[in-house]
Amino acid sequence: MRRAPLILSIIPLAVILLLFLSTHQHDSSSTHTLWELLPNNSKNSNSSSLKTKLLQPIIPPAQAPLPAFPEPQTTLEEQEADLGRQIERARLLRRNSSLYKQETSLSRARLSIREAGFSSDVEEDKDLVPRGPIYRNPNAFHRSYLEMEKLMKIYVYEEGEPPIFHEGPCRSIYSSEGRFIHEMEKEGNSFRTRDPNKALVFFLPFSVTGMVRYLYTKEENDLSGIRRVVVDYVELISRKHVYWNRSLGADHFMLSCHDWGPRTSSYVPSLYSNSIRVLCNANTSEGFNPSKDVSLPEINLLTGEVRSLGGPSPSARPILAFFAGRLHGHIRYLLLKQWKDKDNDVQVYDQLPKGVSYDAMLKKSRFCLCPSGYEVASPRIVEAMYSDCVPVLISDGYVPPFNDVLNWKSFSVEIKVNDIANIKKILSGISTRQYLRLQRRVKQVQRHFVVSNGVPKRYDVFHMILHSIWLRRLNIRIQDLNQIPG
Repeated sequence: MRRAPLILSIIPLAVILLLFLSTHQHDSSSTHTLWELLPNNSKNSNSSSLKTKLLQPIIPPAQAPLPAFPEPQTTLEEQEADLGRQIERARLLRRNSSLYKQETSLSRARLSIREAGFSSDVEEDKDLVPRGPIYRNPNAFHRSYLEMEKLMKIYVYEEGEPPIFHEGPCRSIYSSEGRFIHEMEKEGNSFRTRDPNKALVFFLPFSVTGMVRYLYTKEENDLSGIRRVVVDYVELISRKHVYWNRSLGADHFMLSCHDWGPRTSSYVPSLYSNSIRVLCNANTSEGFNPSKDVSLPEINLLTGEVRSLGGPSPSARPILAFFAGRLHGHIRYLLLKQWKDKDNDVQVYDQLPKGVSYDAMLKKSRFCLCPSGYEVASPRIVEAMYSDCVPVLISDGYVPPFNDVLNWKSFSVEIKVNDIANIKKILSGISTRQYLRLQRRVKQVQRHFVVSNGVPKRYDVFHMILHSIWLRRLNIRIQDLNQIPG
């Protein structure tokens, strides 16, 4: 008769434990779209939450015999007090973790950016004080950039060997990919940390361009080698390090300027769905998600360095619109069919005449046509900016680079694919005053797309890419799945 009271004395403790478990079921990542709260900012609210299932206690059926519990050596009050101390110790351990401290710092940064977005106060900056309509919210961007410089740390995984890992092309149409990897691997990069516990984001340093070059066999159209490398690499770092599993990849990023970047990421579902994908092929119809992915500008550096910037004044630009490029996709087919050799004002070529300079044609044109090829991105956008030529975007589903910060309508023209026949009418309808404004703003925004020769400079394209990654990290909260009781 003594066993029943002992069982009853344990039941309150079991109830407390169950309540403790039930109150600690959290999502590992919750979306917090900072820019939604700021005036004149685009809304990106499609982030998906990451969830994990906790082990549930198995309740024996009513007819099962009750287990024989040992007689407790302490009173119920002492057991409850001990449980409280254990819970408090768990909370203190969590608060002392590096991830908890990082999330606390990010919360303060979000508040600071939000306040700046609604403020008219101007912060001093020796290099740039963002102003004018080229920015969606100049003060919010400036404060965000300064917070990034204080808090942003990136851990580059050391696993993997060149040429597929840790290096990429720096003298080709895929230069954006190679130059970024090069800068992240370079000694003296203030954003890189060798201590993963200090990192806000983690970089997967593989080159999709390198994989295509060394692993893809065109004759057999065999992508299995690329698939195997990506799958094995993510599996390796998830086994060797705790950080991928901690967030299911949400604080990790990959970067690719190759057309096959989106496809390569799809071989690992969590990389495709959860991680930050920095892509030149920023096509919403192919799964690009602006709330978590980053649009990477495509920059063609044939010599590895930026040539001369700028061009003549508007009065010295006799050509209304210009394009030169091979037949490469449906949009270019429509453009060439409609305008090739048809009009002196809208000069469209599949191949420039012998002796005619491409750069010279850019500098003689008021508008530079930038149609998508097989994929949405085009190096012509940046080429136009480098020549002080107003870019004309002709695409479907393309998210232009740094669109969360820059107001593209203020310095470019967008023409729908079904309006290709009306290009001359649309561009001729832009008044001289409007055009001068557009061109002046192209010169202002140019600095954000320049690849600095030598050491990257503040607010250049390298730092703008980092800032875009920073914003995506700001918009999520990470909780270590390994620290959830269960």
